[in-house]
Amino acid sequence: QVQLVESGGGLVQAGDSLRLSCAASGGTLSRYALGWFRQAPGKEREFVAFISWTGGRTYYADSVKGRFTISRDNAKNLVYLQMNSLKPEDTAVYYCAADSSRGAVLRRRDEYDYWGQGTQVTVSS
Repeated sequence: QVQLVESGGGLVQAGDSLRLSCAASGGTLSRYALGWFRQAPGKEREFVAFISWTGGRTYYADSVKGRFTISRDNAKNLVYLQMNSLKPEDTAVYYCAADSSRGAVLRRRDEYDYWGQGTQVTVSS
């Protein structure tokens, strides 16, 4: 069973960039499709980005398309979320998630079996 730990969150100003990392232990990350989700106070956890287990396919929520980039380094057992041009509405706890599924883009929470504990991102205006 894989364990996921996010890092890289923090307090930034609007327009700044952050790179989140998600490290895996207890399993080989290359076996999993990976996603990033976020949850703002008082809101549902929402999909942000997806990357297939090969890294050859990515998918983004419309709200982050063109600003965020998901990538993975299977050799290091890491997945990243590069966030550019951050906006106050990007403020949330960000979670990485993993699932052993192949093929389809995974955008729903219930499609993922493994979750990290989250890292806080706060964007001030």
